[in-house]
Amino acid sequence: MPPATRAHAPAGRPRDPEVDRRIIDAAVQLYGEAGWAGFSLEAVARRAGVGKASIYLRWSGKEQLLADALAARVANVADSDTGTLRGDLITLTRQLLRVYLGDARRAAHRIAVEAPGIPEVARRWTELRESQVLAARAMVRRGIRRGEIPENTSVTLLLDTLCGGAVMHIMTTPDGLVGQLVRDADRYAEELVDFLLHAVREANR
Repeated sequence: MPPATRAHAPAGRPRDPEVDRRIIDAAVQLYGEAGWAGFSLEAVARRAGVGKASIYLRWSGKEQLLADALAARVANVADSDTGTLRGDLITLTRQLLRVYLGDARRAAHRIAVEAPGIPEVARRWTELRESQVLAARAMVRRGIRRGEIPENTSVTLLLDTLCGGAVMHIMTTPDGLVGQLVRDADRYAEELVDFLLHAVREANR
């Protein structure tokens, strides 16, 4: 069973992890397509090919289900220490690209707008985003301590530029070119990071 759902399952017979996966996947897909207004446990159950009772055995309602589904499939940006700032930032960028180019991309775009209106989802989403920001800031601070970039570098501006640039690049790519973007994602991550680090060093000469 995915970690996000484990705490909500009642004691008793172990749940089928395949059913958990199907429900999580169905919830993310449905939310991405229909948004909160079109999100219901009945629709998730139909898409997952399970009875609604199977969902209620695991989640108390649709807010809790969506919060767990997003945590499992969308919010997966984590700290990574490759030994260099360049390597860390490339890994960070690749993680962002996977989120916004993967199967959950529609849900990722929607939740940024709709989360404030969904209390349980908003709370979980805020916690997850804060943990991701802390992980990203840790990468940059390690680079500063190693002397890879000047110590007066603004961590906030660097990450705003990097993450904002990656997401904006995805959002402005025409639908017909998304497949090419997916294929070129690793190269793009390297080029974006190299461009940004060069600009940071040049600005502090």
